[in-house]
Amino acid sequence: MNIALFGATGGTGRQVLQQALAQGYGVRALVRDPSKLPADRQGLAIVGDCLDQTAVNDCVQGTDAVICVLGTRPGGQPIEADGTRNIIAAMQTAGVRRLIAVTSMGVGDSADQMPLLFRMVMKITLKKVMAAKEEQERLIRASDLNWTIVRPGGLTDGPRTGTYSAGVEKSIQARRVSRADVAEFVLKQLTDERFVRQTPAIS
Repeated sequence: MNIALFGATGGTGRQVLQQALAQGYGVRALVRDPSKLPADRQGLAIVGDCLDQTAVNDCVQGTDAVICVLGTRPGGQPIEADGTRNIIAAMQTAGVRRLIAVTSMGVGDSADQMPLLFRMVMKITLKKVMAAKEEQERLIRASDLNWTIVRPGGLTDGPRTGTYSAGVEKSIQARRVSRADVAEFVLKQLTDERFVRQTPAIS
C-alpha cells in the first residue's frame, strides 16, 4: 500500500513516517523543506506546500490512502482547515477513498472528555488552532470519503508502548499519550475498518 503523508516533519508525522516504512508501506510525503526529514528519508519528499493545490494533487496521485497530521507551528497561522480542503479535493480527483486525519481531543463532541481547566486554557491560548481543527473536522465529515478522525489527548515524545485507550466511548478521558503510540494507532486504521466515519479518541 502506498500512502500520501501530510505533516511528515512534525512530531507525530515523523513517527508515522518511521513506523510506516518499517512496516513496508510506500510513502510520499509533502514537505516544504526536505532537509527537515532524516537524511535517509529525503528521497520520499514531494516538495511543496499543503496550501498549493497542485503540490497536494501531485502527492496524492498514485497512492492508496492519505494520512493527514497537519499542525500549526508556534506563532504561525493555522493551516489545518485550508490544507485539508486541498487534500480532500486531491483525493476526489485521484479517486483515493481512505483518509485518516489526526486532530485533537477537545474538538467537536469530545470537549467534555477534557478536564475543565485544560478546556478553558485551550479556549484562551489555542483559540485559532482549535477553530481550524473544528473546520477541518467539518470538511472531512462533509466529504464522501472513507474517513477516520483520530483525536489524541496531550502528546508527549515518549516511546511507543502499545498501552493506551482508544475508541469512541465518551468515557475515555484526555490523558498524555506518546506520539509514537498515536502513530501506531493511526497506521492500524489502514487495515481496520472499525472506525470508518468515526472519531476515536486515543489517550
